Amino acid sequence: MIYGLRQLAGTILGGMFGVCLASAVVAQESMPTIELTAGFHRIEAEVAAQDSHRQVGLMNRPSMPVQRGMLFVFPQANTHCMWMRNTLIPLSVAFMDKEGRIINIADMQPHSEENHCARQPARYALEMNRGWFAQRGIGAGTKLRGLERAPQAR
Repeated sequence: MIYGLRQLAGTILGGMFGVCLASAVVAQESMPTIELTAGFHRIEAEVAAQDSHRQVGLMNRPSMPVQRGMLFVFPQANTHCMWMRNTLIPLSVAFMDKEGRIINIADMQPHSEENHCARQPARYALEMNRGWFAQRGIGAGTKLRGLERAPQAR
């Protein structure tokens, strides 16, 4: 009897994991991509403008190309925070105001639930591989271009 219950529990948990993983894959596959620029640096950004996309973000990905990132579009400016639960790769996040000007940048560790927050109300956040901004001399005050092509937050 106990073996049967364990087997049943394992089947249910395995199924739930499969559904969660499938949801993450579907959410990641259906995100639009836009081109952004920071000075002369080009960024291919997947856009997380829907709540379901913002919740999944870059979770469960083993790597990301150097020029790729994920742009989070928020419905309203606020002191939004990011964390790294179920995120496998180290990232840097730049919080930006409605004009696309970087407010602050934070480096984030994989699998961490530590909050990294905008220091002022932000409308966007851009996650790139950790160190991407610093390696290019991009910091607070830098304006990103191309945000007008991002879908509106939902």
